[in-house]
Amino acid sequence: MEFTFLASFCAGLAVTFTTLVIVDFISDASSRYKERYVKETAIVLDDVLLQMPPGKIFDLSLALSGLAAFLGMLILGIAGSEWSWPKGILIGAICAAVAFPGPKLFLKRLKRLRLAKFNEQLEDALSSMSSSLKAGFSINQALEAVAEENKNPISVEFKLLVQEIKLGVPMDEALQNMVNRLESADFELVSTAIITARQTGGELTAILDRLAAVIRERMRITRRLTALTAQGRLQAYMISAMPILLFFAMSYIMPDMISNFLHATVLGFLPIGIMLLILCAGMLVTGFFVIKKITTIDI
Repeated sequence: MEFTFLASFCAGLAVTFTTLVIVDFISDASSRYKERYVKETAIVLDDVLLQMPPGKIFDLSLALSGLAAFLGMLILGIAGSEWSWPKGILIGAICAAVAFPGPKLFLKRLKRLRLAKFNEQLEDALSSMSSSLKAGFSINQALEAVAEENKNPISVEFKLLVQEIKLGVPMDEALQNMVNRLESADFELVSTAIITARQTGGELTAILDRLAAVIRERMRITRRLTALTAQGRLQAYMISAMPILLFFAMSYIMPDMISNFLHATVLGFLPIGIMLLILCAGMLVTGFFVIKKITTIDI
């Protein structure tokens, strides 16, 4: 009796300590992930000039994933003929995992759209700067002329550039700060041309005209490539969506088969059905990004 009590006590201590270690590991991993998530979100928020605490985006991601999991389980309970907890938990987990990166992806899309609009407006800005220089204005006055045109987002970025120069920041450093902030290959060419012309005394008006022509040609080629790769991008979305739609369709048409598949186990405890679904989901995501990489052509 005493040995049984001692063994039970030792087993309880082992389980308790193991649980504490696992909880501490999960807590540390989640805090590190949240810190990295907030740091990356803060950079994107600064890039799109949104005045919002980065932690709110993380909270919004959690709320959105929880809502998606609840709606997924609710729809499954209403539409499905047979409810089972493994199926509900699986659908809820998938919906939560898909919805969690939504706000962050939306911010990144805003950044890409803002950068694309900036690159489109850069050609006209270079032409305006060239005309200002031909009229006898200085380079600072040419930059101020672009900043006062009230064309977002290029006017906002040039206003920040002009403000840095007025505060005493050297023009070369201010231009480099703008390059780092925008991450635009087109403006990096402009910045390098302006810095080189200031150092060597080259004719800046002719350089700006040539850069405007180069950017105009690059935009034409980019639009052409976008049209040519549209079919490949559409195939990526369709191929990725078809297995998911087929799974929901089979859940509605043959719920018993899907239920048996989800409850299938190996060695009596390994959920082989759920493991195969997770493997298929990973392969779908991998295939989607491979197709996106193939159809993405850098100029």
